[in-house]
Amino acid sequence: VQLVESGGGLVQPGGSLALSCAASDFDFRSTAMSWVRQKLGKRLEWVSSVTMDGTYKKYANFVKDRFTISRDNAKNMLYLQMNDLNMEDTAMYYCAEGWGIGGNLGRGTQVTVSS
Repeated sequence: VQLVESGGGLVQPGGSLALSCAASDFDFRSTAMSWVRQKLGKRLEWVSSVTMDGTYKKYANFVKDRFTISRDNAKNMLYLQMNDLNMEDTAMYYCAEGWGIGGNLGRGTQVTVSS
């Protein structure tokens, strides 16, 4: 399993970022996928999951309609559009194989929200 995240960076509160995850070496289109995050010194925290066909999506309560998960099975890509970011969203964001926390992770992409 290979998962490579990109798109993180430094953004001001209220700003937006679009994360991407390139997946390879497994049957991506037959696998549910997730985004999870880890704040400094904290445990992994589930953010969102999407079914293998992209039709059902679920989000953590703290997302509050600010994030959108999507996937492109033709390109083996997973995405997370994040809007209205706040300082509490500062974390390392990981693409994860499967639904929820527990599957293989990529190396992550850092998101820092700061003024």
